[in-house]
Amino acid sequence: MSGCATLPPPQFEPPTVSENPLQEKMDSVPELDGDTITIAVYSFGDKTGQRKPSNTISNLSSAVTQGAETWVIKALQEVGNGTWFKVVERTGIDNLVKERQLIRSTRERYEDGHTLKPLTFAGLLLEGGVVGYDTITTAGGTGARYLGIGASQEYSIDTVTVVMRLISVNTGEVLLSVATEKTIASYRSSIDIFKFLDLGTKTLEFETGIVTNEPVNYATRSAIEAAVIQLINKGATNGLWKFKE
Repeated sequence: MSGCATLPPPQFEPPTVSENPLQEKMDSVPELDGDTITIAVYSFGDKTGQRKPSNTISNLSSAVTQGAETWVIKALQEVGNGTWFKVVERTGIDNLVKERQLIRSTRERYEDGHTLKPLTFAGLLLEGGVVGYDTITTAGGTGARYLGIGASQEYSIDTVTVVMRLISVNTGEVLLSVATEKTIASYRSSIDIFKFLDLGTKTLEFETGIVTNEPVNYATRSAIEAAVIQLINKGATNGLWKFKE
Protein backbone atom coordinates (compact mmCIF):
# COMPACT_ATOMS: atom_id res chain seq x y z
CA MET A 1 0.00 0.00 0.00
CA SER A 2 1.22 3.45 -0.86
CA GLY A 3 1.95 5.87 1.94
CA CYS A 4 0.21 8.66 0.02
CA ALA A 5 -3.02 6.73 -0.48
CA THR A 6 -4.71 8.46 2.46
CA LEU A 7 -4.18 11.98 1.14
CA PRO A 8 -7.40 13.74 0.07
CA PRO A 9 -8.03 13.93 -3.69
CA PRO A 10 -7.35 17.26 -5.42
CA GLN A 11 -10.28 19.63 -5.60
CA PHE A 12 -11.52 20.67 -9.03
CA GLU A 13 -11.71 24.43 -9.42
CA PRO A 14 -13.61 26.53 -11.99
CA PRO A 15 -11.58 28.33 -14.70
CA THR A 16 -10.11 31.70 -13.75
CA VAL A 17 -8.81 34.67 -15.71
CA SER A 18 -5.06 34.42 -16.32
CA GLU A 19 -3.47 37.64 -15.10
CA ASN A 20 -0.25 39.07 -16.47
CA PRO A 21 2.74 37.94 -14.38
CA LEU A 22 4.27 41.43 -14.62
CA GLN A 23 1.00 43.39 -14.53
CA GLU A 24 2.29 46.27 -12.36
CA LYS A 25 5.45 46.73 -14.45
CA MET A 26 3.42 46.56 -17.68
CA ASP A 27 1.02 49.24 -16.44
CA SER A 28 3.81 51.48 -15.13
CA VAL A 29 5.44 51.92 -18.57
CA PRO A 30 4.99 55.61 -19.52
CA GLU A 31 2.75 56.46 -22.47
CA LEU A 32 4.20 56.97 -25.94
CA ASP A 33 4.76 60.56 -27.03
CA GLY A 34 3.32 60.22 -30.53
CA ASP A 35 1.04 58.05 -32.62
CA THR A 36 0.44 54.41 -31.77
CA ILE A 37 2.98 52.12 -33.45
CA THR A 38 1.60 49.50 -35.85
CA ILE A 39 3.49 46.24 -35.44
CA ALA A 40 3.21 42.69 -36.81
CA VAL A 41 4.15 39.37 -35.22
CA TYR A 42 4.44 36.49 -37.69
CA SER A 43 5.86 33.83 -35.41
CA PHE A 44 7.57 33.49 -32.06
CA GLY A 45 8.25 29.80 -31.71
CA ASP A 46 10.26 27.29 -29.75
CA LYS A 47 13.85 27.30 -31.03
CA THR A 48 15.15 24.94 -28.36
CA GLY A 49 13.84 21.56 -29.52
CA GLN A 50 13.90 20.64 -25.84
CA ARG A 51 11.61 17.86 -24.58
CA LYS A 52 10.08 17.57 -21.14
CA PRO A 53 12.66 16.04 -18.78
CA SER A 54 11.88 12.52 -17.56
CA ASN A 55 13.97 9.97 -15.67
CA THR A 56 11.94 6.95 -16.76
CA ILE A 57 10.66 7.34 -20.33
CA SER A 58 11.49 9.13 -23.54
CA ASN A 59 9.07 12.07 -23.51
CA LEU A 60 7.90 13.50 -26.83
CA SER A 61 6.15 16.51 -25.29
CA SER A 62 7.91 19.85 -25.72
CA ALA A 63 9.42 21.51 -22.67
CA VAL A 64 8.09 24.97 -23.58
CA THR A 65 4.93 26.24 -25.23
CA GLN A 66 4.62 26.06 -29.02
CA GLY A 67 2.31 29.10 -29.11
CA ALA A 68 4.45 31.80 -27.53
CA GLU A 69 3.35 34.34 -30.15
CA THR A 70 -0.01 34.58 -28.37
CA TRP A 71 1.73 35.86 -25.23
CA VAL A 72 3.82 38.27 -27.34
CA ILE A 73 0.71 39.73 -28.99
CA LYS A 74 -1.08 40.06 -25.64
CA ALA A 75 1.94 41.76 -24.05
CA LEU A 76 2.21 44.24 -26.94
CA GLN A 77 -1.49 45.07 -26.70
CA GLU A 78 -1.45 45.64 -22.93
CA VAL A 79 1.92 47.27 -22.21
CA GLY A 80 1.58 50.86 -21.06
CA ASN A 81 -2.19 50.39 -20.62
CA GLY A 82 -2.54 49.57 -24.31
CA THR A 83 -1.21 52.93 -25.57
CA TRP A 84 1.93 51.75 -27.37
CA PHE A 85 1.22 49.24 -30.10
CA LYS A 86 -1.52 48.37 -32.57
CA VAL A 87 -0.95 44.73 -33.49
CA VAL A 88 -2.08 43.53 -36.93
CA GLU A 89 -2.93 39.89 -37.58
CA ARG A 90 -0.15 37.98 -39.32
CA THR A 91 0.06 34.66 -37.47
CA GLY A 92 -3.19 33.52 -39.09
CA ILE A 93 -2.77 35.57 -42.28
CA ASP A 94 -3.81 32.66 -44.53
CA ASN A 95 -7.18 32.37 -42.81
CA LEU A 96 -7.64 36.14 -42.92
CA VAL A 97 -6.91 36.33 -46.65
CA LYS A 98 -9.23 33.42 -47.44
CA GLU A 99 -12.08 35.04 -45.48
CA ARG A 100 -11.55 38.36 -47.27
CA GLN A 101 -11.57 36.59 -50.62
CA LEU A 102 -14.85 34.88 -49.68
CA ILE A 103 -16.42 38.20 -48.64
CA ARG A 104 -15.17 39.92 -51.79
CA SER A 105 -16.48 37.25 -54.16
CA THR A 106 -19.86 37.19 -52.38
CA ARG A 107 -20.26 40.96 -52.48
CA GLU A 108 -19.25 41.16 -56.14
CA ARG A 109 -21.99 38.68 -56.98
CA TYR A 110 -24.80 39.86 -54.72
CA GLU A 111 -23.91 43.33 -53.39
CA ASP A 112 -22.49 45.59 -56.06
CA GLY A 113 -20.57 48.60 -54.83
CA HIS A 114 -19.57 47.20 -51.43
CA THR A 115 -15.80 46.76 -51.11
CA LEU A 116 -13.51 45.76 -48.27
CA LYS A 117 -11.15 48.21 -46.65
CA PRO A 118 -7.46 47.58 -47.38
CA LEU A 119 -5.43 45.68 -44.82
CA THR A 120 -3.40 47.79 -42.42
CA PHE A 121 0.31 47.37 -43.04
CA ALA A 122 2.89 47.35 -40.26
CA GLY A 123 5.90 49.58 -40.04
CA LEU A 124 7.70 47.24 -37.65
CA LEU A 125 8.11 43.47 -37.37
CA LEU A 126 8.79 41.67 -34.11
CA GLU A 127 10.75 38.45 -34.47
CA GLY A 128 12.51 36.07 -32.10
CA GLY A 129 11.57 33.09 -30.00
CA VAL A 130 12.32 30.91 -27.01
CA VAL A 131 15.97 30.12 -27.68
CA GLY A 132 17.00 28.27 -24.53
CA TYR A 133 15.67 25.86 -21.93
CA ASP A 134 18.37 24.63 -19.58
CA THR A 135 17.37 21.98 -17.06
CA ILE A 136 18.78 21.63 -13.55
CA THR A 137 21.14 24.58 -13.74
CA THR A 138 21.16 24.48 -9.94
CA ALA A 139 20.12 21.65 -7.61
CA GLY A 140 20.52 20.85 -3.95
CA GLY A 141 18.84 19.81 -0.76
CA THR A 142 19.22 18.63 2.80
CA GLY A 143 18.03 15.68 4.84
CA ALA A 144 18.52 13.70 8.01
CA ARG A 145 17.59 10.25 9.33
CA TYR A 146 17.72 8.69 12.79
CA LEU A 147 16.52 5.23 13.76
CA GLY A 148 14.41 4.89 10.64
CA ILE A 149 12.83 8.35 10.90
CA GLY A 150 13.91 10.92 8.34
CA ALA A 151 13.05 14.16 6.59
CA SER A 152 14.42 15.71 3.42
CA GLN A 153 14.09 18.78 1.24
CA GLU A 154 15.24 19.09 -2.38
CA TYR A 155 15.12 21.80 -5.01
CA SER A 156 16.17 22.32 -8.61
CA ILE A 157 16.29 25.33 -10.92
CA ASP A 158 15.68 25.41 -14.68
CA THR A 159 16.16 28.46 -16.92
CA VAL A 160 14.20 29.64 -19.96
CA THR A 161 15.70 32.27 -22.31
CA VAL A 162 13.75 34.53 -24.69
CA VAL A 163 15.24 36.70 -27.45
CA MET A 164 13.27 39.46 -29.19
CA ARG A 165 14.27 41.75 -32.06
CA LEU A 166 12.54 44.72 -33.71
CA ILE A 167 12.89 45.09 -37.50
CA SER A 168 12.08 48.06 -39.74
CA VAL A 169 9.84 47.00 -42.63
CA ASN A 170 11.03 49.99 -44.66
CA THR A 171 14.74 49.15 -44.58
CA GLY A 172 14.97 45.64 -43.13
CA GLU A 173 17.32 46.93 -40.43
CA VAL A 174 17.29 45.27 -37.02
CA LEU A 175 16.61 48.27 -34.81
CA LEU A 176 16.65 46.60 -31.40
CA SER A 177 17.48 43.22 -29.91
CA VAL A 178 16.94 42.13 -26.30
CA ALA A 179 17.25 38.89 -24.34
CA THR A 180 15.64 37.92 -21.04
CA GLU A 181 15.91 34.91 -18.72
CA LYS A 182 13.51 33.48 -16.17
CA THR A 183 14.29 30.78 -13.63
CA ILE A 184 11.83 27.92 -13.06
CA ALA A 185 11.89 26.53 -9.54
CA SER A 186 10.93 23.04 -8.39
CA TYR A 187 10.74 22.05 -4.73
CA ARG A 188 10.17 18.76 -2.91
CA SER A 189 9.72 18.16 0.82
CA SER A 190 9.09 14.76 2.43
CA ILE A 191 8.98 12.95 5.77
CA ASP A 192 9.20 9.17 6.06
CA ILE A 193 9.34 6.49 8.77
CA PHE A 194 10.60 2.93 8.35
CA LYS A 195 10.97 0.81 11.49
CA PHE A 196 10.90 -2.86 12.52
CA LEU A 197 8.63 -3.66 15.45
CA ASP A 198 7.99 -6.70 17.69
CA LEU A 199 11.52 -8.13 17.41
CA GLY A 200 11.63 -7.61 13.68
CA THR A 201 8.44 -9.51 12.87
CA LYS A 202 6.47 -6.40 11.93
CA THR A 203 7.30 -3.27 10.00
CA LEU A 204 6.00 0.27 10.20
CA GLU A 205 6.27 2.40 7.09
CA PHE A 206 4.92 5.93 6.63
CA GLU A 207 5.67 8.68 4.17
CA THR A 208 4.24 12.07 3.27
CA GLY A 209 5.47 14.91 1.13
CA ILE A 210 4.70 17.67 -1.30
CA VAL A 211 6.17 18.68 -4.64
CA THR A 212 5.79 22.17 -6.12
CA ASN A 213 6.76 22.98 -9.71
CA GLU A 214 6.61 26.48 -11.14
CA PRO A 215 4.65 26.32 -14.43
CA VAL A 216 6.90 26.59 -17.49
CA ASN A 217 4.17 28.47 -19.36
CA TYR A 218 4.03 31.10 -16.60
CA ALA A 219 7.82 31.50 -16.66
CA THR A 220 7.89 31.82 -20.45
CA ARG A 221 5.15 34.44 -20.37
CA SER A 222 7.03 36.38 -17.68
CA ALA A 223 10.20 36.37 -19.78
CA ILE A 224 8.25 37.59 -22.84
CA GLU A 225 6.61 40.44 -20.92
CA ALA A 226 9.98 41.45 -19.45
CA ALA A 227 11.44 41.47 -22.99
CA VAL A 228 8.66 43.77 -24.26
CA ILE A 229 9.27 46.21 -21.39
CA GLN A 230 13.01 46.11 -22.02
CA LEU A 231 12.42 46.67 -25.75
CA ILE A 232 10.43 49.84 -25.04
CA ASN A 233 12.99 51.19 -22.56
CA LYS A 234 15.89 50.44 -24.89
CA GLY A 235 14.09 52.09 -27.81
CA ALA A 236 13.60 55.25 -25.76
CA THR A 237 17.30 55.22 -24.81
CA ASN A 238 18.32 54.84 -28.48
CA GLY A 239 16.03 57.66 -29.60
CA LEU A 240 13.55 55.56 -31.59
CA TRP A 241 10.64 57.05 -29.60
CA LYS A 242 10.01 59.21 -26.56
CA PHE A 243 8.01 58.86 -23.39
CA LYS A 244 5.20 61.30 -22.82
CA GLU A 245 6.07 63.75 -20.05
